[in-house]
Amino acid sequence: MINIRFFAFLRERLGTDTLDYEFTDEKTVLDIKQKLIARGEPWTLLAEQDVLIAVNQTLTSESSLVSDGDEIAFFPPVTGG
Repeated sequence: MINIRFFAFLRERLGTDTLDYEFTDEKTVLDIKQKLIARGEPWTLLAEQDVLIAVNQTLTSESSLVSDGDEIAFFPPVTGG
């Protein structure tokens, strides 16, 4: 099982802050992201270029390898003021 977390506008638009994802044969974050996007609206939000990704609380890219038990987080860029 992979725990997926969503933050800020993603959480609001998806209507959830967490998702338990049954780990099967996915190898990378991109594999999982593509399966989520394939669900259609509003999951296509994950395809936006500015969505950041962290695996086990470390900022990473879509090509990052994943394993059963990992946590993946999707969030918008952090801005300051």
